[in-house]
Amino acid sequence: MFVVTTNGDGVLAGCLVGFASQTSINPPRFLVGLSKRNHTLRVAADATHLAVHVFDREHLEVVKLFGGHTGDKINKFERCSWHRGPAELPILDDAAAWFVGKVIDRFSLGDHVGHLLEPVAGSPPEQLEHWVTFSDVRDMEPGHEA
Repeated sequence: MFVVTTNGDGVLAGCLVGFASQTSINPPRFLVGLSKRNHTLRVAADATHLAVHVFDREHLEVVKLFGGHTGDKINKFERCSWHRGPAELPILDDAAAWFVGKVIDRFSLGDHVGHLLEPVAGSPPEQLEHWVTFSDVRDMEPGHEA
């Protein structure tokens, strides 16, 4: 599971993402699927970059904040620790690792929109973590239906 954040025309947004994957080694590429019902997708439509975060289970509450609430109703960034990173994106301080990717293409993936990213900056994990997986959030009520 990943938390994706963005900044579109000065509006910050972020959500929990389950559909994401590395798609190429050379050149490096990563694909993120954002739900068409999601507030973050509407903000990302005007964004040039996305930030992709991974969390260890120690910070599951941050993952649940971004997965269990919608930016249509609350400001998630008022409820967590973050700083501005590359491309003016919100980088979540409790993430075990993160990268910023330039959006190089967008396309429909059914009920999601694929965002093909070219990584441009990031911070790798310092040690092997116990990553948040789907089984950790399976019972969470989403902020929006997928």
